[in-house]
This record gives sequence, C-alpha cells and structure tokens, in this order.
Amino acid sequence: MAKHAKRKVTAPGPATTLVHGGIERSHFGETSEAIFLTQGYVYETAESAEARFKGDDPGHVYSRYSNPTVAMFEERMRLLEGAGGARATASGMAAVNTALMASLSAGDHVVAAKALFGSCRYIIEDLLPRFGVRSTLVDGADLAQWKRAVRKGKTKALFLESPTNPTLELVDIAAVADIAHKAGAKLIVDNVFATPLLQKPLALGADVVVYSATKHIDGQGRCLGGVVLGDEDFIDKVHTLLKHTGPSMSPFNAWVLLKGLETLPIRVERQCSTAAILADRIADHPAVKRTLYPGRPDHPQADLAARQMSGGSTLIAFEMKGGKKKAFAVSNALKVICLSNNLGDAKSLITHPSTTTHQRLTEEARRELGITQGVLRFSVGLEDVEDLWADLSRALDKAA
Repeated sequence: MAKHAKRKVTAPGPATTLVHGGIERSHFGETSEAIFLTQGYVYETAESAEARFKGDDPGHVYSRYSNPTVAMFEERMRLLEGAGGARATASGMAAVNTALMASLSAGDHVVAAKALFGSCRYIIEDLLPRFGVRSTLVDGADLAQWKRAVRKGKTKALFLESPTNPTLELVDIAAVADIAHKAGAKLIVDNVFATPLLQKPLALGADVVVYSATKHIDGQGRCLGGVVLGDEDFIDKVHTLLKHTGPSMSPFNAWVLLKGLETLPIRVERQCSTAAILADRIADHPAVKRTLYPGRPDHPQADLAARQMSGGSTLIAFEMKGGKKKAFAVSNALKVICLSNNLGDAKSLITHPSTTTHQRLTEEARRELGITQGVLRFSVGLEDVEDLWADLSRALDKAA
C-alpha cells in the first residue's frame, strides 16, 4: 500500500479561514454561526457586572459596544487581513469616517488622493475642516505630490483608495506608506475595489485598511456593513470611538456577512475571470473610446498592478465615444446587466459615475480625474460570460 507524505502543518489558507475563522459555538454546538439578536447581557452578580464594565472580565456589556456575532465577523476579517485587530461598523462610510476620526484631532493635517468616492471626498474636503483638520488633495499616482503635500509635524494621516473609483487608477501603496512613515503619519487604505483577496495593503506597509463590506464581502446585495483593520493600539482607539458614537453593526448583518465571506474566494475568482474576458471584448468594440482594466497590458499602470495585485479586479471602466448620450443609450439598452450604483454583487451592475456616485463633484474636478460624461463603471457579476457579452454587445451596437 502506497504511503502518503505527511502534510506540513501551516497556517490555514484564505479559503479555509473564510469558512472557519473566528467561529465561537454556543453550548448547542451549532454548525452555522449563531445570530445573537440581543441588545444587552445579564450578569450573575453585581460583582461580575462591575468586573465586566471595568474590563477585568472580557465578556460583552452592550451590543453597541460588542456582540458575539459581530465579534465572529471581526475576528474572521482580522485573520484574513493579518491585522492586529478589527472593528465592524454599520456601513463602509462609517468605517472610513471612524478610521479618519480616530487618527486626527483639531490642528492636524491629512493628505488624500483626489480620486476618491464622492462621500470620502466630502469627509476630507468638507467635514474634517469643520473640526479644525486641514486637508490637501493630490494626484495619487504622482509620488512627488504626496511628498510635497506632507507638512512636518502636522500631517497625521494619508488616505487613498486603490484601484480608484471609478477609473481604476492605481496608487503605489508601498511608496506612499514610506512617505507617511517618514512624516510620522499613518497610511489608511480603502481596499474595497481590490477585495481582501487581490491586494494586501498591510503587507505593503499600510497602517489601516477599511472596507465597505456591503460590496464583495456580502456580494449579494443584502445588507450594509463596514470594517476597520489595523494594529491593536489603533483598533483600541477605534473601539472607543465606536462605543461612544454608535455606528455599530447589526448582529443580523454580521451573520449575513459571515455567510458572504464563506463564498468570497469562489465569487471573486469567477468575477475576475469573466471581467478579463469582457474587458478585452469591450476594448475591441468600435463604439468604445478607451477601456480601463488593471489586468490588461494597456492599463497605464500595468506594471504596478502586476506587483501590487494578484488579480485584475471585478470591475471595468470604459468610455463611450459620444459622451453622455451614448453612455445613457448603452445603459438603457441592457437587459441582463442592471443599472445600479453598487458593486461587487452576484448580479452584474453598471452605473454612470458623472450623474450618480460622483455627481457632487464639479465638472472640472471630474474631468481632472478622467471621469468624463462618456465613462461607465461596470461591476461584473456571476452570470454566464456569453450572456453578459450578448447583452453588452447588443447595447454597444445599438449605441454605435
């Protein structure tokens, strides 16, 4: 009988972590994670309540502070990201806002890339200055601009997303992390477009990572959620802020997101594979002016994409010849692909950023970021690739 070599015991791979990581079973021994739909918790004695509130007893106090189901989601994300700690929030924007607020005080300065989601730019440009935090926006791809923008002794945080929304521009995370650390600042990275599977900001030198769990982590359009990850000291600050300001994640949403994490690798792999095929076909269509996909060799930062990411993304950006009129014509002709401003869903979604996600920016600001009236952002789902292409090519042909 043939003998099999013993398997070397190593840390579990991402897929295993996403199925089993962080599970805490009750005395019932349930297979699926339990949903603890409770606001508060009961103590055996007044002394145990005192110990819990003082932090001597690590149990739960109130679900605005922590909850068993939410804690399982946080621990699974922490294991996946390789972080010291994680805290879940009610939405992705709550995660972004909390990460920045935990880093900054009145008199501080933050540097951020110009290419940000509209609500992120609102926080940087409008909200933070109201509380005495000054900000500078830079071209994220230009490292010289990052260096010039840093103010010695004042800059406490650098913030970016990569790939960017919606034009899929990349920022060199390792290089910007080096700039941040030389200035004594933290680098916060919104990693939602890359997913925690295709890019590891902490391994590249970032200090903090944020996600809108609403996107790929849920991946099926069911609920909102966000998460902040970093070292233990930073997450302690985040915890204090969340505890007192209240943007806590619902236990039910945490359970939904735990279920989403179990299938994340399968979904992302399939979506990236389909996106790569469709990006090539879209690029060849005569009605399309330009196609942006990090997995294509003609992407302006293809070399950086190859170094920084392990896949090409589930999203494609493309610009129609003929501007808004043609972009709307394509959108309105689609039958399988849905019109929606979400992304990372099992259903393929398309949106016109100039009139939706980035409509609050001025036309000049959009033009500076390459978000013309002809740009469409396409989030590739799990449908059959040929069905998606039949739908899209028919719409492109009609627009042409």
